[in-house]
Amino acid sequence: MKDRKIGFIGLGNMASAMIGGMLQKGVVRAEDILGFARTEETRKRVRDRFSIRITDGNAQAAAQADILFLAVKPIFLPEVIEEIRDAVRPQTLIVSIAAGKDLAYLKEAFGGEDRKLIRCMPNTPALVLEGCTGVCAAETVTEEELGQVLLLLESFGKASVVPERLMDVVVGVSGSAPAYVFLFIEAMADEAVAEGMPRQQAYEFAAQAVLGSARLVLETKQHPGVLKDMVCSPGGTTIQAVKVLEEKGLRAAVMDAVEACIETSRRL
Repeated sequence: MKDRKIGFIGLGNMASAMIGGMLQKGVVRAEDILGFARTEETRKRVRDRFSIRITDGNAQAAAQADILFLAVKPIFLPEVIEEIRDAVRPQTLIVSIAAGKDLAYLKEAFGGEDRKLIRCMPNTPALVLEGCTGVCAAETVTEEELGQVLLLLESFGKASVVPERLMDVVVGVSGSAPAYVFLFIEAMADEAVAEGMPRQQAYEFAAQAVLGSARLVLETKQHPGVLKDMVCSPGGTTIQAVKVLEEKGLRAAVMDAVEACIETSRRL
């Protein structure tokens, strides 16, 4: 993406994951990325790690960016927009990763019907280039412009365009989902430790099992139930474990957890 300036307001873990992916995949050069964060510690860490340009403030980053990522938490978004609203150029693509803040909110906050607004929800596996990002765009964004943003987002994982009405669902099934998976890995490892396996080895076995299982779903395109049946031999060990999980309500618990996450996102 030659000669396009990519700006970041907020340089925390998610922004760092995004910047790292863009640079590793070579879709943008370090000298074409600029950004600002509230603390000097964060600014120094990101500058030292990626050699990007740190601006003197949020407004300067906003004024110079062709594509501007708002990588701040929802609670800080109103004050950030207030600070940069008059600095952002009309043609700049504004990409928000703040959960719960829809396009209507962004349009009103920036005070312009013609603003080029994109909303997305990445997740933390972006840190290892295995992110999954849901994306929706305002009508003012052209297909070419949306393609430019998707190119950046796909540098650290998968990105998929969804209707905005499903963005809160993306939060529940993807954005927050790593936390559910980490709990599952930790629980499996805890029992392995209880049975005598060293802690680190238990984590490796459990995490690799989850990684491999996920790859099977994605690469074979088979229904998860079919893949589950392949593991469950008649009279075997696996079907007994599955029986316990069903008795304990694993499926319903996960569905309820995702529902709670979605409803909370809708209220943000």
